[in-house]
Amino acid sequence: MQVKERGVILVPIDFTEQSLMAIKQSYNLAKYTHSKIVLLHVYAKSGEESYEALTKLTKQTEQESGVPCEFMNVKGDIYDETDRVAEEIKATMIIAGLESHMAFRNIIGSSASKLIRKAPCPIITIRGKENRDGCENILLPLDLSNESREKVDVAVQFAHYFGASIRILAVFSPSDAAYENKLIAYSHQVKQFIKSKGIACTNKSIPSDNIAETVVEYANKIETDLIMIMNKTALNVTEFFSGTDAQKIVDISNIPVLTIQPTHKVSLTHFGTGF
Repeated sequence: MQVKERGVILVPIDFTEQSLMAIKQSYNLAKYTHSKIVLLHVYAKSGEESYEALTKLTKQTEQESGVPCEFMNVKGDIYDETDRVAEEIKATMIIAGLESHMAFRNIIGSSASKLIRKAPCPIITIRGKENRDGCENILLPLDLSNESREKVDVAVQFAHYFGASIRILAVFSPSDAAYENKLIAYSHQVKQFIKSKGIACTNKSIPSDNIAETVVEYANKIETDLIMIMNKTALNVTEFFSGTDAQKIVDISNIPVLTIQPTHKVSLTHFGTGF
């Protein structure tokens, strides 16, 4: 019998509260997807390698998670090295804890926004302080872009893994009736598609000119466990300086956000399981 190769979940750490929480958030996903956990410590200068602390943390992670765990120690910039290492080890997922002060609008360039835009695989970012055990509700914000359509299949796969329901949210400008009608019709189609896959699904439409705030407010209202959005790798000048709605959601969300890369055909079969 052929043994399937394990997936790899990469967790960048700097021993802050948020990065340690990211490790714990990786446990369930690693178990469900038969993945190993790789802890990545990036240090700025010699003497900051922290081998003893890393060895202890790796052993603790392996014991608590019940899955294989190892660490890598790399010198450089945390954002650049995370993407580079993810590419090198063929990571199937990155789970990153972001400090609350690391807002996108304040760190343009070599930053968390660049990390997410350049990531070679899906990435879950965590800013909140609550450790969520499992995933019962996935929030799926929709628009009419081609990128948005790509994430529906991924949401279905995640919902199957966790036994979760999917909550569709359509946000539209109150002044654009044509777009509103198309988006609402599309959200109903997506709902029927998801339900045909045996997954509980609801849809909600909300008129608003502030998409990011509306998404996060609704996510908290329905107590969702994960917000799923699409990355936009190519930014125009306005988006580069003010951010996309997807970036703003990551910036303000206290709930974990899964960002999918639209330039990659994402499938959880990469984790070595059957979907």
